[in-house]
Amino acid sequence: MSDELTEKIIGAAIEVHNILGPGLLESIYEEALCHEFTLRGLNFQRQIECDIVYKGKTIKGQKLDLLVENEVVIELKSLSKLPEFALAQALSYLKATNLKRGLIINFGEKRLIDGVKRVSL
Repeated sequence: MSDELTEKIIGAAIEVHNILGPGLLESIYEEALCHEFTLRGLNFQRQIECDIVYKGKTIKGQKLDLLVENEVVIELKSLSKLPEFALAQALSYLKATNLKRGLIINFGEKRLIDGVKRVSL
């Protein structure tokens, strides 16, 4: 699945990774990526509360790393290898927000393209 918005997001992430490389804290990549989104004219929100509803009860405590253009959920990682739970986590965010598209971006990879995973419901 490919679309213009996710291509722009991935391009911005590749730019950040090309300049900073792997090995930094996730928070550094988040800050740099947000700056890159601003430079590229992409609207985004950071660290958004994402409530989970269980049998009619709202449970707080989850946070989305980034939401771009109110359409694409971004889950950031900075690990040498993406853990298996990252996909489940991203899917749960999509379900909770009723959105259809997400990206897991792992800045810990030597080549960022190897650390990008598209997620959709």
